[in-house]
Amino acid sequence: MRMEELVQEKLRHAFLDESIVFDKSRFAGGLTNYNYIMTINGIEYVIRQPGGMTEQIIDRKIERVNNIIASELGVNSDCIYFDENSGIKISTNIKNSQNLAQTDPGSPENLDSVSTIMKRIHSYPKGFLNRFDWQAELSKYELIIQQLHGDLFFDYTTLRDQLVTFVQKNIKNTILVPCHNDTVPENFIIDDTGKTYLIDWEYSGMNDPCWDVAAYILESKLSSEAIQLLIQNYFGQPLTPMEELKIKCFMMAQDLLWTAWALIRHYNGDDFLEYCLFRYERFRKNIKAMTKSPHCSVASMVTS
Repeated sequence: MRMEELVQEKLRHAFLDESIVFDKSRFAGGLTNYNYIMTINGIEYVIRQPGGMTEQIIDRKIERVNNIIASELGVNSDCIYFDENSGIKISTNIKNSQNLAQTDPGSPENLDSVSTIMKRIHSYPKGFLNRFDWQAELSKYELIIQQLHGDLFFDYTTLRDQLVTFVQKNIKNTILVPCHNDTVPENFIIDDTGKTYLIDWEYSGMNDPCWDVAAYILESKLSSEAIQLLIQNYFGQPLTPMEELKIKCFMMAQDLLWTAWALIRHYNGDDFLEYCLFRYERFRKNIKAMTKSPHCSVASMVTS
Protein backbone atom coordinates (compact mmCIF):
# COMPACT_ATOMS: atom_id res chain seq x y z
CA MET A 1 0.00 0.00 0.00
CA ARG A 2 1.29 3.46 -0.92
CA MET A 3 1.86 5.80 2.02
CA GLU A 4 -0.86 8.20 0.86
CA GLU A 5 -3.36 5.32 0.80
CA LEU A 6 -2.25 4.22 4.27
CA VAL A 7 -2.69 7.76 5.64
CA GLN A 8 -6.20 7.85 4.19
CA GLU A 9 -6.99 4.49 5.78
CA LYS A 10 -5.74 5.71 9.17
CA LEU A 11 -7.77 8.93 8.86
CA ARG A 12 -10.93 6.93 8.20
CA HIS A 13 -10.14 4.66 11.13
CA ALA A 14 -9.37 7.54 13.52
CA PHE A 15 -12.54 9.47 12.70
CA LEU A 16 -14.79 6.45 11.99
CA ASP A 17 -15.68 7.93 8.61
CA GLU A 18 -15.16 5.96 5.40
CA SER A 19 -15.85 9.02 3.26
CA ILE A 20 -12.70 10.93 4.31
CA VAL A 21 -10.24 11.62 1.49
CA PHE A 22 -6.64 12.48 2.36
CA ASP A 23 -6.22 16.07 1.15
CA LYS A 24 -2.64 17.25 0.53
CA SER A 25 -3.53 20.73 -0.74
CA ARG A 26 -2.48 22.54 2.46
CA PHE A 27 1.17 21.65 3.01
CA ALA A 28 2.41 22.63 6.47
CA GLY A 29 6.11 21.91 5.99
CA GLY A 30 8.52 19.33 7.31
CA LEU A 31 11.89 17.71 6.59
CA THR A 32 11.76 14.29 8.25
CA ASN A 33 8.03 14.07 7.50
CA TYR A 34 5.46 15.86 5.38
CA ASN A 35 2.67 17.63 7.25
CA TYR A 36 -0.70 18.66 5.88
CA ILE A 37 -3.60 20.61 7.38
CA MET A 38 -7.09 19.19 6.94
CA THR A 39 -10.42 20.37 8.31
CA ILE A 40 -12.45 17.41 9.59
CA ASN A 41 -15.84 17.90 11.31
CA GLY A 42 -15.12 21.62 11.51
CA ILE A 43 -11.78 21.21 13.31
CA GLU A 44 -8.33 21.73 11.78
CA TYR A 45 -5.83 18.91 12.18
CA VAL A 46 -2.19 18.43 11.17
CA ILE A 47 -1.76 15.10 9.40
CA ARG A 48 1.77 13.69 9.45
CA GLN A 49 2.84 11.61 6.47
CA PRO A 50 6.19 9.97 7.35
CA GLY A 51 9.07 10.71 4.99
CA GLY A 52 11.18 8.17 3.15
CA MET A 53 13.29 5.74 5.21
CA THR A 54 11.97 7.13 8.50
CA GLU A 55 10.93 3.65 9.59
CA GLN A 56 14.66 2.81 9.76
CA ILE A 57 15.79 6.15 11.20
CA ILE A 58 13.23 6.64 13.98
CA ASP A 59 11.85 4.36 16.69
CA ARG A 60 8.18 5.33 16.64
CA LYS A 61 7.37 3.32 19.78
CA ILE A 62 9.78 5.50 21.77
CA GLU A 63 8.50 8.64 20.06
CA ARG A 64 4.94 7.79 21.03
CA VAL A 65 5.86 7.52 24.72
CA ASN A 66 7.96 10.70 24.65
CA ASN A 67 5.23 12.56 22.78
CA ILE A 68 2.87 11.80 25.68
CA ILE A 69 5.46 13.01 28.22
CA ALA A 70 5.90 16.24 26.24
CA SER A 71 2.13 16.75 26.37
CA GLU A 72 2.20 16.24 30.15
CA LEU A 73 4.74 19.05 30.24
CA GLY A 74 2.23 21.32 28.51
CA VAL A 75 4.54 22.28 25.64
CA ASN A 76 3.31 19.91 22.91
CA SER A 77 0.39 20.19 20.50
CA ASP A 78 -2.56 17.89 21.25
CA CYS A 79 -2.09 14.50 19.57
CA ILE A 80 -5.34 12.63 18.93
CA TYR A 81 -3.97 9.64 16.97
CA PHE A 82 -0.55 8.02 16.79
CA ASP A 83 0.21 4.86 14.81
CA GLU A 84 3.56 3.59 16.06
CA ASN A 85 3.89 1.08 13.21
CA SER A 86 3.65 3.53 10.32
CA GLY A 87 4.54 6.79 12.09
CA ILE A 88 1.31 8.45 10.93
CA LYS A 89 0.18 11.03 13.47
CA ILE A 90 -2.85 13.32 13.74
CA SER A 91 -2.63 16.42 15.93
CA THR A 92 -4.92 19.36 16.56
CA ASN A 93 -3.71 22.35 14.58
CA ILE A 94 -2.65 25.30 16.74
CA LYS A 95 -4.90 28.08 15.45
CA ASN A 96 -3.53 31.38 14.16
CA SER A 97 0.01 30.22 14.79
CA GLN A 98 3.41 30.68 13.20
CA ASN A 99 6.66 28.87 13.71
CA LEU A 100 9.63 30.93 14.87
CA ALA A 101 11.37 30.62 11.50
CA GLN A 102 8.43 32.54 10.02
CA THR A 103 8.80 35.33 12.56
CA ASP A 104 12.31 36.08 13.86
CA PRO A 105 14.11 33.27 15.70
CA GLY A 106 16.65 35.77 17.03
CA SER A 107 14.26 38.34 18.50
CA PRO A 108 14.53 38.95 22.28
CA GLU A 109 10.94 37.77 22.82
CA ASN A 110 11.45 34.52 20.92
CA LEU A 111 14.81 33.82 22.54
CA ASP A 112 13.17 34.25 25.94
CA SER A 113 10.37 31.83 25.00
CA VAL A 114 12.82 29.26 23.61
CA SER A 115 14.98 29.43 26.73
CA THR A 116 11.97 29.06 29.00
CA ILE A 117 10.71 25.96 27.16
CA MET A 118 14.14 24.34 27.04
CA LYS A 119 14.74 24.91 30.75
CA ARG A 120 11.30 23.47 31.50
CA ILE A 121 12.05 20.32 29.49
CA HIS A 122 15.60 19.91 30.78
CA SER A 123 14.50 20.15 34.41
CA TYR A 124 11.56 17.73 34.09
CA PRO A 125 12.16 15.01 36.70
CA LYS A 126 10.24 12.24 34.90
CA GLY A 127 12.74 11.92 32.06
CA PHE A 128 12.68 9.71 28.97
CA LEU A 129 13.42 5.98 28.93
CA ASN A 130 15.77 6.22 25.94
CA ARG A 131 19.07 7.99 25.38
CA PHE A 132 19.91 10.02 22.28
CA ASP A 133 23.56 9.22 21.53
CA TRP A 134 24.72 11.06 18.42
CA GLN A 135 27.59 8.65 17.76
CA ALA A 136 25.27 5.64 17.91
CA GLU A 137 22.79 7.43 15.64
CA LEU A 138 25.57 8.31 13.21
CA SER A 139 26.74 4.69 13.04
CA LYS A 140 23.15 3.62 12.35
CA TYR A 141 22.81 6.17 9.54
CA GLU A 142 26.14 5.13 8.00
CA LEU A 143 24.99 1.50 7.96
CA ILE A 144 21.75 2.47 6.20
CA ILE A 145 23.75 4.41 3.58
CA GLN A 146 25.88 1.33 3.04
CA GLN A 147 22.76 -0.83 2.64
CA LEU A 148 21.49 1.65 0.04
CA HIS A 149 24.84 1.27 -1.80
CA GLY A 150 25.48 4.97 -1.31
CA ASP A 151 28.79 6.78 -1.18
CA LEU A 152 30.20 9.08 1.50
CA PHE A 153 32.28 12.18 0.82
CA PHE A 154 35.93 11.43 0.01
CA ASP A 155 37.17 12.88 3.32
CA TYR A 156 34.12 11.88 5.40
CA THR A 157 35.76 9.07 7.39
CA THR A 158 38.87 11.10 8.17
CA LEU A 159 36.94 14.14 9.35
CA ARG A 160 34.41 12.05 11.29
CA ASP A 161 37.24 10.31 13.14
CA GLN A 162 38.80 13.70 13.88
CA LEU A 163 35.54 14.86 15.45
CA VAL A 164 35.07 11.71 17.52
CA THR A 165 38.65 11.92 18.78
CA PHE A 166 38.27 15.63 19.56
CA VAL A 167 35.03 15.05 21.50
CA GLN A 168 36.43 12.08 23.44
CA LYS A 169 39.52 14.08 24.36
CA ASN A 170 37.81 17.31 25.37
CA ILE A 171 34.26 16.59 26.59
CA LYS A 172 34.53 14.89 29.96
CA ASN A 173 31.38 15.64 31.94
CA THR A 174 28.24 15.29 29.86
CA ILE A 175 25.00 15.19 31.83
CA LEU A 176 21.76 13.50 30.83
CA VAL A 177 18.41 15.28 31.00
CA PRO A 178 15.24 15.07 28.86
CA CYS A 179 16.05 16.72 25.52
CA HIS A 180 14.13 17.39 22.32
CA ASN A 181 17.29 17.04 20.17
CA ASP A 182 15.78 18.76 17.11
CA THR A 183 15.27 22.32 18.32
CA VAL A 184 14.99 23.93 14.90
CA PRO A 185 12.97 27.19 14.88
CA GLU A 186 10.32 25.46 12.73
CA ASN A 187 9.49 23.19 15.68
CA PHE A 188 8.71 26.13 17.98
CA ILE A 189 5.13 27.29 17.36
CA ILE A 190 3.68 30.52 18.74
CA ASP A 191 -0.07 31.16 18.79
CA ASP A 192 -1.96 34.46 18.72
CA THR A 193 -1.95 34.68 22.52
CA GLY A 194 1.85 34.51 22.62
CA LYS A 195 2.04 30.95 23.97
CA THR A 196 4.92 28.96 22.54
CA TYR A 197 4.85 25.21 21.86
CA LEU A 198 7.57 22.72 20.93
CA ILE A 199 6.42 19.98 18.54
CA ASP A 200 7.85 16.89 16.76
CA TRP A 201 9.45 14.71 19.42
CA GLU A 202 10.74 11.92 17.19
CA TYR A 203 14.43 12.47 18.05
CA SER A 204 13.79 13.08 21.76
CA GLY A 205 15.70 11.27 24.47
CA MET A 206 18.08 11.80 27.36
CA ASN A 207 21.03 13.93 26.31
CA ASP A 208 23.22 16.81 27.42
CA PRO A 209 21.16 20.05 27.49
CA CYS A 210 23.87 21.87 25.54
CA TRP A 211 22.78 19.81 22.51
CA ASP A 212 19.41 21.60 22.38
CA VAL A 213 21.04 25.00 22.90
CA ALA A 214 23.59 24.29 20.17
CA ALA A 215 20.88 23.12 17.78
CA TYR A 216 18.80 26.27 18.16
CA ILE A 217 21.87 28.47 17.59
CA LEU A 218 22.92 26.53 14.52
CA GLU A 219 19.52 25.96 12.93
CA SER A 220 18.40 29.56 13.50
CA LYS A 221 21.73 30.96 12.23
CA LEU A 222 21.77 33.31 15.20
CA SER A 223 23.91 36.44 15.19
CA SER A 224 26.58 36.95 17.81
CA GLU A 225 24.27 39.29 19.76
CA ALA A 226 21.38 36.79 19.65
CA ILE A 227 23.67 33.98 20.78
CA GLN A 228 24.76 35.98 23.80
CA LEU A 229 21.14 36.80 24.68
CA LEU A 230 20.10 33.14 24.37
CA ILE A 231 23.00 32.10 26.61
CA GLN A 232 22.12 34.75 29.18
CA ASN A 233 18.45 33.71 29.14
CA TYR A 234 19.18 30.00 29.40
CA PHE A 235 22.25 29.81 31.65
CA GLY A 236 21.78 33.09 33.55
CA GLN A 237 25.53 33.74 33.34
CA PRO A 238 28.40 33.54 30.85
CA LEU A 239 29.28 30.10 29.55
CA THR A 240 31.86 28.07 31.41
CA PRO A 241 34.75 26.89 29.17
CA MET A 242 33.28 23.37 29.21
CA GLU A 243 29.78 24.56 28.26
CA GLU A 244 31.21 26.57 25.37
CA LEU A 245 33.25 23.60 24.18
CA LYS A 246 30.22 21.33 24.39
CA ILE A 247 28.14 23.71 22.29
CA LYS A 248 30.87 23.91 19.65
CA CYS A 249 31.34 20.14 19.56
CA PHE A 250 27.61 19.53 19.35
CA MET A 251 27.24 22.03 16.49
CA MET A 252 29.80 20.05 14.52
CA ALA A 253 28.22 16.74 15.51
CA GLN A 254 24.81 17.97 14.37
CA ASP A 255 26.08 19.03 10.96
CA LEU A 256 27.75 15.65 10.50
CA LEU A 257 24.77 13.66 11.78
CA TRP A 258 22.23 15.49 9.62
CA THR A 259 24.60 15.20 6.64
CA ALA A 260 24.38 11.42 6.98
CA TRP A 261 20.60 11.70 7.50
CA ALA A 262 20.31 13.74 4.29
CA LEU A 263 22.43 11.22 2.38
CA ILE A 264 19.93 8.51 3.34
CA ARG A 265 17.09 10.60 1.97
CA HIS A 266 19.14 11.41 -1.17
CA TYR A 267 19.92 7.77 -1.92
CA ASN A 268 16.26 6.96 -1.30
CA GLY A 269 15.35 9.31 -4.14
CA ASP A 270 14.39 12.47 -2.22
CA ASP A 271 15.73 15.93 -3.09
CA PHE A 272 18.13 16.51 -0.19
CA LEU A 273 21.51 16.88 -1.90
CA GLU A 274 21.75 20.67 -1.60
CA TYR A 275 20.84 20.50 2.10
CA CYS A 276 23.42 17.74 2.55
CA LEU A 277 26.20 19.69 0.83
CA PHE A 278 25.54 22.83 2.86
CA ARG A 279 25.73 20.97 6.17
CA TYR A 280 28.83 18.99 5.22
CA GLU A 281 30.74 22.05 3.98
CA ARG A 282 30.05 23.83 7.26
CA PHE A 283 31.13 20.75 9.23
CA ARG A 284 34.30 20.48 7.16
CA LYS A 285 35.14 24.13 7.78
CA ASN A 286 34.47 23.94 11.52
CA ILE A 287 36.28 20.69 12.32
CA LYS A 288 39.38 21.96 10.55
CA ALA A 289 39.20 25.27 12.44
CA MET A 290 38.55 23.63 15.81
CA THR A 291 41.37 21.11 15.53
CA LYS A 292 43.76 23.97 14.79
CA SER A 293 42.45 26.23 17.55
CA PRO A 294 39.37 25.57 19.72
CA HIS A 295 39.11 29.27 20.61
CA CYS A 296 37.06 30.40 17.62
CA SER A 297 33.72 31.99 18.52
CA VAL A 298 30.43 30.13 18.53
CA ALA A 299 29.05 32.75 16.12
CA SER A 300 31.80 32.04 13.58
CA MET A 301 30.69 28.40 13.43
CA VAL A 302 27.16 29.25 12.34
CA THR A 303 28.18 30.50 8.90
CA SER A 304 29.21 28.15 6.11
